[in-house]
Order: sequence, then C-alpha cells, then structure tokens
Amino acid sequence: MSNTPRTPRPISNHWEWQLHSACRYEDADIFYAPDYVRGKPKVLQERRAKSICRGCPVRQDCLEHALTYHEPYGVWGGLNESERWELINQRRLLRVSVVPQQRAV
Repeated sequence: MSNTPRTPRPISNHWEWQLHSACRYEDADIFYAPDYVRGKPKVLQERRAKSICRGCPVRQDCLEHALTYHEPYGVWGGLNESERWELINQRRLLRVSVVPQQRAV
C-alpha cells in the first residue's frame, strides 16, 4: 500500500458565500471609510453600507467571517469595527462565564 498524502479539500466552499452577497457589485469604498473621514460623514457612509447589508442573504456568514478573522476595518455583516469588537468581547465574556470554576484542592 502506498503512503500517498491526501490532497487538501477544496476551499471554495469556505468562500462561496461571497458569491451571493448583496455588496458583490457595489463599490468597496462604501464599506471602508478613509481614516480622515470622521463624525457625521463617517456615520452617513456606514449607514449606507449597513443598508446594503440589511437585505443581504449571506449577512450572517459575512459577520462570522469578520469575527473569526478579526477584520480590522470596514462594515462587515452590517457591523462596523467597534460594533464587531464589542460583539467579540461579549462572546468572550459569555464563554468565560460558562466555564466551570476549578476548585482548589
């Protein structure tokens, strides 16, 4: 019997959700405000991006991707950077609170 390594499974299924995204044909700049854009202009740009996300059939997949890979910029899955970090921290706290405390012997 030969010791042939198995070829890796295709990863296209991992990214296929992007083919169904509502933003696929939108200008990516809508989702990424430049660093110098702040205040009301940034809020308005994020609202525009989030309105596209709102009706997206793969919104949850997009958000999970951004949370898993800690996407540092832009609107992903309908959340901006700070909203995603807040959700990541909430999930961490939830995991910590459900882990049983070890007793000292």
